[in-house]
Amino acid sequence: MSLHKLSNPPNPWRSEHVEWLGEPPEAKLDVYVERSKSILSENDSPDIGFRWSVNPYRGCFHACAYCYARPTHQYLDFGAGTDFERKLVVKINAPELLRAAFRKPSWRGETAVFSGVTDCYQPLEASYGLTRSCLEVCAEFRNPVSLITKGALVRRDLDVLSRLHAEASAHVCVSLAFADAELSRALEPNTPAPRARLEALRALSAAGIPTGVAVAPVIPGVNDAQVAEVLGLAREAGATTAFMTLLRLPAEVEPVFFERLERALPGRVKKVEHALREMRGGELYRGGFHERMKGRGARWEAIARLFELSCRRLGMNARLERDFGNEASARRSTFRRPGQTPSLFE
Repeated sequence: MSLHKLSNPPNPWRSEHVEWLGEPPEAKLDVYVERSKSILSENDSPDIGFRWSVNPYRGCFHACAYCYARPTHQYLDFGAGTDFERKLVVKINAPELLRAAFRKPSWRGETAVFSGVTDCYQPLEASYGLTRSCLEVCAEFRNPVSLITKGALVRRDLDVLSRLHAEASAHVCVSLAFADAELSRALEPNTPAPRARLEALRALSAAGIPTGVAVAPVIPGVNDAQVAEVLGLAREAGATTAFMTLLRLPAEVEPVFFERLERALPGRVKKVEHALREMRGGELYRGGFHERMKGRGARWEAIARLFELSCRRLGMNARLERDFGNEASARRSTFRRPGQTPSLFE
């Protein structure tokens, strides 16, 4: 792997989509370009409901204090704190790698999930368009897609997502942890405001694209009281599926999160720490499969019950389809290599 630093990186705020990204923050940005060797990442975690993911970017300008992906930046000899959100890597050859992967006989047209690590619609996407180009490759091959993002920029790609939904399958999940804009700005400072994300969700739903909401992460003592409100706002915007996860604090995420929580909401630090320990048997985090994204005990059960009752009341599917559409794909494969003549048995 070879990283090349750009002396004058593109300004993600100077584009036709700036109205969806919000006001530019005051932050120095270092952008590196990389010609990757592969773009499809295979997942074998038993508590993650997809096998393949596509991540066009490393690091994330959204700067969410709680982001579980922060430790991955250390593989590049960068830090998990400010480096994660200021030293960003662009996989400049992502679309050509994806096309090459789809041309291999071993590829069976399984759902490709954007993004399993960092947000595929972070601000740099407005300049580079790598996510859009990768989606166009998926449409070319009629390969099913599922997408999760905080980026309101997703609405730019309504055309290609609509084509994917018509010819293969497409599902978009908008991540919305807070109904309150001030709390959002405090802990996820460079994300679009909740209202902008809901507008994007509404536009996608109105276009007929299946949509959902991720109430993630739930931070006890901060946003657990907003779960029902977030679900209601998302349902009003057209979301039909939902899931939630408890705050994850692996490795270096813990000190980053509490440092920023102390700075933004100093009166809540002890409350959050106490609640997390209550939900995790005295620990702040348990990283085992099937326990890292949820809690236990009376307090977590109350939150989970509120989530389930709210989904039922709103007519939402509280269980996000854990296979992100793979079951439907297995029943009727839509995948085609350009120029391929379908078999009589397909």
